[in-house]
Amino acid sequence: MNSNTFYSRRGVLALLAAGTASTLAGCASSGSPRSMSATPVAFAPAPELRAGRSAELDAMYGSVVDGGFVIPAVPYWEINPRYYRQRVSDPTGERPGTVVVDTASRFLYLVEPGGTAMRYGVGIGREGFAWEGAGVIEWRQKWPKWTPPAEMIARQPQLARYSAENGGQPPGLDNPLGARALYIFQGGKDTLYRLHGSPEWRSIGKAVSSGCVRLMNQDVIDLYERVPENARIVVWQ
Repeated sequence: MNSNTFYSRRGVLALLAAGTASTLAGCASSGSPRSMSATPVAFAPAPELRAGRSAELDAMYGSVVDGGFVIPAVPYWEINPRYYRQRVSDPTGERPGTVVVDTASRFLYLVEPGGTAMRYGVGIGREGFAWEGAGVIEWRQKWPKWTPPAEMIARQPQLARYSAENGGQPPGLDNPLGARALYIFQGGKDTLYRLHGSPEWRSIGKAVSSGCVRLMNQDVIDLYERVPENARIVVWQ
């Protein structure tokens, strides 16, 4: 799928197949042969999708069961389409397997072989602007705990119950790190810079009050599965 096209030939064929299956199901009747002989079977068209929706995007951003949690569907039609997950021509010039975060444009790229990249829309928090340069994704976690730093607790004392001393916030749909977290190291030291999931889909493409680089949970799961071990990451400001 390129950056301007969100409907796929496969998705259209799937919808047409669904309509055909519905028609065939209408032919199976428990009535008498006489009741079947005189009435032609009408073609049942595929169901229409509301404006801004597609079967492909419904599947991409639909509800997901993962790790014992039910991740709600994202109403993606309320998000700028430029921030949908999509394969694009690689604008970074980095080697395949590299993650590039363009904070100004609110994009994250995973560079692929052959001159393409998988692009994701992101939201950038205050901590997301605090670091730039190159590092390595040395640790990855599914459904991570969240431990707010002391500086954040000082600003928001109500978060003290999630301090390191109290064991952090357990994994879950309300956890600020979402379904996945990728931890960035530089020179063997934790930068405290994170790529992570978030249920706050409205924040994608925006600068938000806190956090590092957030993706929709459906997107961070996809990214997690694609990123190689110890991937290089480059952050542009």
